[in-house]
Amino acid sequence: MEVKYIIFDCDGVLVDTEKIGNGILLEMASEHGFDMKIEDAYRNFNGRNLKDCFRHIEEAIDQKLPENFETEYRKKSFEAFKTQVKPMEGVVEFIRNIEKLKIPYCVASSGPVEKIRLNLEVAGLLDKFENKIFSSYQINSWKPEPGIFLYAAKEMGFDVKDCIVLEDSKAGVKAGISGGFKVYGFANGFNNEDLEKEGAVLFNSYEELSELLRV
Repeated sequence: MEVKYIIFDCDGVLVDTEKIGNGILLEMASEHGFDMKIEDAYRNFNGRNLKDCFRHIEEAIDQKLPENFETEYRKKSFEAFKTQVKPMEGVVEFIRNIEKLKIPYCVASSGPVEKIRLNLEVAGLLDKFENKIFSSYQINSWKPEPGIFLYAAKEMGFDVKDCIVLEDSKAGVKAGISGGFKVYGFANGFNNEDLEKEGAVLFNSYEELSELLRV
């Protein structure tokens, strides 16, 4: 297919945040008796609505998390993101290449707009995505539902058949595939099998993706 429009997920695709966010979540949840390896957190939590992640933890420990758990998590993760977030390796050059070819793009994420903007800003990518940021919180639809990708494509004036989605989570790939998009899955060593099983075309680096897309 000829790529006419690219929809990026944010965390784990544009910015390297997943290890930070999952690490903080697991550390906080462990104080309430929850035990999970980081690789399992990638599989279970990446791309999901934060409340779904909390429900998963509560079911595992068979009790409710404290009322201030989300507030504390967001506070700790935002502080960490302010100093630790970096762009994914190769993404800056990839964006530069698609801009040369005049292929438009946007970001569509399950996270709140302020979180997306913060991470993009710290990673030095915000100027690339001004007026092209779409959040599940804007439409109250979260992955694995396809709503956020359909919304982004419609708002930017592109048909699903002309768009590709770049994702790194099982929930995100499910969302893209169920919405009718061709999805490319960013393999990170933890998610390869899950992404491929859900129907994504795997890539291991932006250099490899550039070859796949011929950009």
